[in-house]
Amino acid sequence: MTSTRRLFGTDGIRGKANTEPMTAGLGLRLGQAAGLWFTRGAHRNRVVIGKDTRLSGYMIEPALTAGFIGAGMDVVLVGPLPTPAIALLTRSLRADLGVMISASHNPYEDNGIKLFGPDGYKLSDETEAGIEALMDRDLSAQLAAPAKLGRASRLEDAAGRYIESAKASFPRGLRLDGLKIVVDCANGAAYRVAPTVLWELGAEVVPVGVAPDGFNINCGCGSTTPQFMCSEVKRHGAHLGLALDGDADRLILSDEQGAIIDGDQVLALIARSWGQAGRLASGGIAATVMSNLGLERFLTAQGITLHRTQVGDRYVMERMRELGLNVGGEQSGHMILSDYATTGDGLLAALQVLAVLVEEGRPASEVMRLFDPLPQVLKNVRYAGASPLGAGRVQRAIEAGEARLAATGRLLIRRSGTEPLVRVMAEGEDEALVLGVVDEICAEIAAATAGATV
Repeated sequence: MTSTRRLFGTDGIRGKANTEPMTAGLGLRLGQAAGLWFTRGAHRNRVVIGKDTRLSGYMIEPALTAGFIGAGMDVVLVGPLPTPAIALLTRSLRADLGVMISASHNPYEDNGIKLFGPDGYKLSDETEAGIEALMDRDLSAQLAAPAKLGRASRLEDAAGRYIESAKASFPRGLRLDGLKIVVDCANGAAYRVAPTVLWELGAEVVPVGVAPDGFNINCGCGSTTPQFMCSEVKRHGAHLGLALDGDADRLILSDEQGAIIDGDQVLALIARSWGQAGRLASGGIAATVMSNLGLERFLTAQGITLHRTQVGDRYVMERMRELGLNVGGEQSGHMILSDYATTGDGLLAALQVLAVLVEEGRPASEVMRLFDPLPQVLKNVRYAGASPLGAGRVQRAIEAGEARLAATGRLLIRRSGTEPLVRVMAEGEDEALVLGVVDEICAEIAAATAGATV
């Protein structure tokens, strides 16, 4: 079967709500096709459906439910919960499929659908392509007979199950007593569970971004606007700030001084801590090509290998499974700790950071800055028509940039998977040189295509 996908991107299906493709009709077709794809054996097949706090979730959830019921699957509705909670529940309930309705860090106008297999992992490209192929067919003859339709029910203790699982990941014998923590839930899926976990572990919790109204998810708060969390840390005199995104699979931190701590520093801290404790599997971690060269140099000095992947947490997880790694993540804040979860979980990553703070008894500003990042510049060039990367002038500019950076830095050129954009990123020890290389390549890309803008 072809592995070509039209609807599925690097993180499920995503789009503007109530416009193609993110419509109720798509939810119905996807529910039917995915339900048929994952129907296996004579048992009552089951799907778990969660969502974040977007208004459009009220449209997509019942459409998916109808599709799955029509395919003969029982539906377990759990309401607003983080994406990693859906992966967890899919496994613990022995479901055949898990579904999360969320557009992650995007504004409320967008929504998306992420699918998890019975093992709690995101689906392979091949499986997504197979489901898409089913969606394009007339499935009426394959749908359930009237007596074989599924049923829908609500799992009332879903949040409690995730809360207890998250708490169990915190080292036994440690407590958060005496720590004041700002937790910004982005008015999203973790608005109840994240503050509860921190409070039950003993912290004094300052919850913000916990009043969702269907429209304010990721709006001026959360991991995409970490400055708000940083200002709250300073205002309340907190020891640490945590900012999650709309579905809580991403984490950005603030130290007690209100300075941002990104995903690369979190990866460095967890990798070193687990490495020293003998817990780091296979002597390495996985991170994407966007992670700073400073992280790689720090890990090398610790005897830890950094395995780079293409951008996207699903590719990080694929590399982790391939190499037997148990730590992976992205500079943007996706953190995957496979000892505890099958997908990114911002809250679990935060708990590992807090464990180090408790054990060392020093301020976050001292504990969490393990390396100085090299100057890194990223610019996007929007183009019209065909990709300009094949143009001779662009290739010559890229080759010249690589030669100028030589052994002191690196250059990364890639097309966006969702927009007509070329992303140009360079890093190195000389900030002026890095900026110059990026600007020159962007100028050549813009000149090579009509209507391009930088």
